[in-house]
Amino acid sequence: MVAGDARQILVSEVGPRDGLQSIAATMSTAAKKRWIDALVAAGVSEIEVGSFAPAKLLPQLADTAEIVRHARLHPGLTVAVLVPNRRGAEDALASGAHKLTLPLSVSETHSLANLRRTHAQVLDEARAIAGLIAEMPAAERPHFEGSLSTVFGCTLEGPIADDVIRRCAAELMAAGADEVGLSDTSGYATPGEVRRLVALVRAVVGDAAVQGLHLHNTRGLGLANVVAGLDAGITTFDASQGGLGGCPFAPGASGNIVTEDLVFMLQAMGYETGIDLTALLRARDVVGEALPGEQLFGFVAEAGLPKGFAAPAQPVFAAELEKA
Repeated sequence: MVAGDARQILVSEVGPRDGLQSIAATMSTAAKKRWIDALVAAGVSEIEVGSFAPAKLLPQLADTAEIVRHARLHPGLTVAVLVPNRRGAEDALASGAHKLTLPLSVSETHSLANLRRTHAQVLDEARAIAGLIAEMPAAERPHFEGSLSTVFGCTLEGPIADDVIRRCAAELMAAGADEVGLSDTSGYATPGEVRRLVALVRAVVGDAAVQGLHLHNTRGLGLANVVAGLDAGITTFDASQGGLGGCPFAPGASGNIVTEDLVFMLQAMGYETGIDLTALLRARDVVGEALPGEQLFGFVAEAGLPKGFAAPAQPVFAAELEKA
């Protein structure tokens, strides 16, 4: 992605992690590799390939280290992983991951269910991870993201007070995170809250430290929330092929935004993603073949691309649509 270019949007594919951890079936290691290869062939430049959580908790992702090593064979691909603690980070660093994401649930109830950690304990882990990274040669250090999970609300706890969100964001950055992501873990986000909370967190940690959103489509507002994020200046959006995924520890929160639909919308609005939609749909076929019987979502895959579809030469911003 070209820094400072408002037309460039990074679509980060999280299906191999968030998608696969939320379904009963286990995709074979060989199929995961084919999926990643197909995504790269389509132009996807960042993939969250797995999680270094204990295999007994997430057996679907027990092969993450091998998947990281395979993904690193693709030049230019940012290989991202989720880490729940220092131990997971050690394994991620040993495998060569380029980006580590540590989730901090602003809902402490969710944090205890998801990571079995209080806020203070997660922040201790964040400091330990930052310390491990600081010991590495500068050129080899991965990017370290602290994700504010359940930031838009929690099915276990309800709305989260703004002061808690501010404190968690500030403490993550103080612990050594490079950026803070906002995650709609429970599918509570609305366009107005996306704009408001992006501004709220940026007021604490700075604009440059808040560039990414992880959105779900639980109540049908996923793409509307993306448009709100674009208005707020967000440049990175997570998505999952076929809408696979969600959070197994937040009841009713299944359903990431669909990568194919997101890329189509962004390109229709004039944004550049670097992704070939036709090739992206072929990558989706790999998922369907590897997970027979698993329901895949998405309108573009069902309806196809419009005849003669071409992206406009300039971005169409929501503010401009409102004036029309």
